[in-house]
Amino acid sequence: MKDKFKEKLSVGGQAVIEGVMMKGIKTVVAVRKKDGTIVVSDYGQMVRPKGWKSWPFIRGTFVLYDSLVSGIKALNLSANLSGDEDNQLSTKDIFFALLIAFGMAIGLFSILPVLITSFFSALRNNGFLFALVEGGIRTVIFLIYIWIIAMLPDIKRVFQYHGAEHKSVFTYEAGEELTVENARKYSTLHPRCGTSFLMITMIAAIIVFSILGGIDPRMNIWWKFVSRIVLIPVVAGLAYEFQRMTAKHLDNPFFRALAKPGLWLQKLTTKEPDDLQLEVGLAALKASLEEVPEDIKTEKKSVDFEKMS
Repeated sequence: MKDKFKEKLSVGGQAVIEGVMMKGIKTVVAVRKKDGTIVVSDYGQMVRPKGWKSWPFIRGTFVLYDSLVSGIKALNLSANLSGDEDNQLSTKDIFFALLIAFGMAIGLFSILPVLITSFFSALRNNGFLFALVEGGIRTVIFLIYIWIIAMLPDIKRVFQYHGAEHKSVFTYEAGEELTVENARKYSTLHPRCGTSFLMITMIAAIIVFSILGGIDPRMNIWWKFVSRIVLIPVVAGLAYEFQRMTAKHLDNPFFRALAKPGLWLQKLTTKEPDDLQLEVGLAALKASLEEVPEDIKTEKKSVDFEKMS
């Protein structure tokens, strides 16, 4: 019964400092320490949305929130495991990091595009065109931001581990043995990646706000600000369902074409990993499926992680 469950399990994760966080049967972080060894920390069973939180078009918001919270916590845990004490965060630090990250995202990708677009007088009374131009500006700002951070050496290593995560997941989904040799041949671009989700969210925002602009073409700038923030759950819900649908039907040329923008963006956020990084990604995946190799050191961090919640 357990093996049958594993075959159908949707696994995935994210890159962290010198490692990979993976969500399978349980959530784990695998990190290569400075002495070259791999350490895997387990912080509990994978918690998936249940009840009304798992309803279509609602679950996307909770998935987005969980990604933000667990992502920052996993980064902090990886800093702890790797021995990088300078990057460790307290509970208060994590709270403020989330607050600052959310504030910057709102300011940079919601408020700033509206402000820039409002300078064009010809667009102010045409809600539909305003939303189209605003969405284009938002996408450009986002791409420039990703392009800039991708040039930082430390971020490049994180993006290599991002590629290792994707190659590991592809190997698992192909039903192959989880070895470096098997994982090496796969692409670093995965259709269920969070990067693709962000790109789809940008497109979904253009559609939602264009429709809203058509309904109320004379909406003033303050209501535009409010709508961009209040409707984040709607946009996230639409984007999540769209990504799930396209990822399940990539054999169809139409859905494959729809998934292309997100895959193109991953060319910025993933890099080709080396074999040592692939080993870490595979170790994380095996541990998330409760298959930790004997040569991998495991550490129970459940208590420490929960205290950060």
